[in-house]
Amino acid sequence: MSGKLLKHAPVFLLLFVCSLYTKTALAQTTFEQSVNRKLDSLLAANGTVSLRKQFELYPNDAMNGIMTPSGWGGYGTAVFGAIGGTYPEQYRDNKADLIASGGVCFGNPQKVVNFAASVNMTDVHNFRNFSGNFIVSRMIFTGSSISAGALQVFASKKYSDAANPTFFFAFSHAVQWANSPTPGVSALSYTLGIGNGRFLDKSPDDIKAGKGKYATAVFGSVSYEILRHVNLNGEWYGQNLGFSLTMRPFSNPLSFGVGAANLTGYSGDRKTMVFTIGYPLSLTNLNSRNKQQ
Repeated sequence: MSGKLLKHAPVFLLLFVCSLYTKTALAQTTFEQSVNRKLDSLLAANGTVSLRKQFELYPNDAMNGIMTPSGWGGYGTAVFGAIGGTYPEQYRDNKADLIASGGVCFGNPQKVVNFAASVNMTDVHNFRNFSGNFIVSRMIFTGSSISAGALQVFASKKYSDAANPTFFFAFSHAVQWANSPTPGVSALSYTLGIGNGRFLDKSPDDIKAGKGKYATAVFGSVSYEILRHVNLNGEWYGQNLGFSLTMRPFSNPLSFGVGAANLTGYSGDRKTMVFTIGYPLSLTNLNSRNKQQ
């Protein structure tokens, strides 16, 4: 999938020991969106456990999607790593691409904000083409959170054909009447957001194919827990429609996701598969356990 397909349109193995979202310039794609934009959701799976209030439901511990950002962020101090990929490329040979990302978050989103910073590597095979993400999240009223972020900041103009950053704002809500089999969490949640760059600008290939210059800028997702720790997600990521299945099958916070993207003719020239594997490690929880011991 070419970076020129989703030039500005932004899935997750353990990346760094301390952690726990090819061809040059061809990794600015749907799965890169997923890594860049799902770090907050990945952290939320681990962080919201510490935020439980009586009679208030939070999202469950599986990711609420792969291809859209979430209004939920981390809690306390955590490090995280992720790797993901997509197949096949858009407007190119049928090849798979990979992206890796890792970073840290800190802060209490109930009292102030949580801040997450991460580094992407969009040319995994050659260990180059780095960029940064910065996301701030804040819990607001019951079962709700907002986030704002800058994605792919400081991308290399030498290797990347999507060197300009993307800015977004997202609101997420855990529906309070939809009880999950897991106590204290909701089985149904949704996200609404807006952004520029990857959410707005179509690729040169799309423009040449007569699919217009701009996407919707607006994105959103709906997530429902079909089994315990397993979510089915429908996602509009600004450029196109996708569906994903995300899960957290073990007692640790290791998360998996697989999905199908580019399901309409609005952008791209073919349907694609995306996947993600990620792991957040809460240093706050580790410190608490050490003190108890």
